[in-house]
Amino acid sequence: MIGSEFSSEIKQYKDKKTGREIFQLTGDGSNNFHFYFTDNSFSLHDEDIYFLSDRSSQKKEIYNLFKMNLESGKIIQLTDEENGIEPSYHTKTPESDIIVYITGSKVKKIDNRTYKTTVLYEEKDNVLLGHPHISPNKKHIGLIRTENASIARGANYIGFKETMFATKKSWITIIHLDGTGVENIYEDTHWLGHFQFSPTDSNLAMFCHEGPWNLVHQRIWVLDIEKQSVTPIYRQNEHDCIGHEFWTFNGLIFFDNRRKGHDGTITVHKTQATILEKSIKDIPFVGLSNSKGVILKQYDLPSYCNHYHSNPNNTLLVGDEVEDLLLIHLQEDKVSIETLCTHKTSWNTQQTHCHPTFSWDGTQILFTSDRDGPCNLYLVKLDKEDGRKP
Repeated sequence: MIGSEFSSEIKQYKDKKTGREIFQLTGDGSNNFHFYFTDNSFSLHDEDIYFLSDRSSQKKEIYNLFKMNLESGKIIQLTDEENGIEPSYHTKTPESDIIVYITGSKVKKIDNRTYKTTVLYEEKDNVLLGHPHISPNKKHIGLIRTENASIARGANYIGFKETMFATKKSWITIIHLDGTGVENIYEDTHWLGHFQFSPTDSNLAMFCHEGPWNLVHQRIWVLDIEKQSVTPIYRQNEHDCIGHEFWTFNGLIFFDNRRKGHDGTITVHKTQATILEKSIKDIPFVGLSNSKGVILKQYDLPSYCNHYHSNPNNTLLVGDEVEDLLLIHLQEDKVSIETLCTHKTSWNTQQTHCHPTFSWDGTQILFTSDRDGPCNLYLVKLDKEDGRKP
């Protein structure tokens, strides 16, 4: 029920590998996971986090939205959708005053002051709705709409490649938050994904050509909404395998290049991450670009990682290896890497992916793990020197 309150479930433990204090934020036996890493679960002043949970549902993995106060641990239910919210198909403003999510064929908005819910759009055609994102001026929602290729999708990337080949048409659609209209502003003959407005310019958005990284010819694109024109970010050649692109807090773009042959996945078999074969000559790297496609930095890495997120001044990345979270210290063109803590997640579905995310002030990292069975939320507080290490 909307407005229902749940007592704190927070408990602390020391990570056995690094000795750091870890806060397990949820633990009532339900499944809980935070916003996708292209969003931010934290409220702007880092007092609350927002997340999905099946704690109030009659069936497991029927998710609704909740918020937690990090000081008290108190949890409040924000939605009560009978059929649940599509996992990872939810977003919010940094201030958390507006939350948008998809349930079934509907795009809904919550006013977080009143909990009032409004239907902004309902899909009538045989088209799938993608991850929504809110413009920084709070006037628009952008999302990908893709023809329904009717390919069965499941855990461990079942149907991922098949969906890429079967999808022949996608649209980027803008929905006005005041309810005045909906318009398609871009059409493509590829499977599109990862739509994200720039955090600093409501006229710019990033999206990707989706699919296994080693099969996608050009992954990252920036869209000028007014001109309805696109710019490729990092023009790829046949040895590039690129993904996990996200906007930095100041409007730059980080991306991951696994190099030749890597499809970008990690599954329960844990065979497509971390280990860099000696025979591979192309070194994987993390790149930093501006919105015009100019590469500002390239940081070579000694091994693969999975997901990255940056602190506010882009000097520190957090990434998830197979069993651990890593801190990746960036200095000029070099990196140094240290283990932050273990996560021990199974990698079975997207909901079990860690997707570590920095708080707005860069002092906390939030992640998900099913190390004890259900998916739960975990928090690591960084030391002051963590962001300054060379």
